[in-house]
Amino acid sequence: MRVTADPQAHDGGHGGPLDDFADRVLDVVDAIPPGRVMSYGDVAEYLGGGRGARQVGRVMSRYGGAVAWWRVIHADGTPPPCHDGTALRHYRAEGTPLRSARPPVRVDMRRARWPAEPGGGPA
Repeated sequence: MRVTADPQAHDGGHGGPLDDFADRVLDVVDAIPPGRVMSYGDVAEYLGGGRGARQVGRVMSRYGGAVAWWRVIHADGTPPPCHDGTALRHYRAEGTPLRSARPPVRVDMRRARWPAEPGGGPA
């Protein structure tokens, strides 16, 4: 089980052990290659088990600072609210395909979506 003590994590700075679902979400995010993204729903579908995009979002809001959080976005290609500027810097550095670099920043989901399969590899 992963323990997060990253001061950037959005967990109020408390860190601590993660439950199995949160640990698996963060493992998926760690596997997304630079320049690629998955939506919250993509991550939920990949993991199965009846959890949805909102539960993935909850994990990311609490512990996402410990991983490349900008690689998990809304299905419409927009990054988490209030993170456009920081996410855009990461997208540019990684060469992530964009539809718009002006607010609202929007990733080109058709070109940037990572089609992960169970086992951590691309489809």
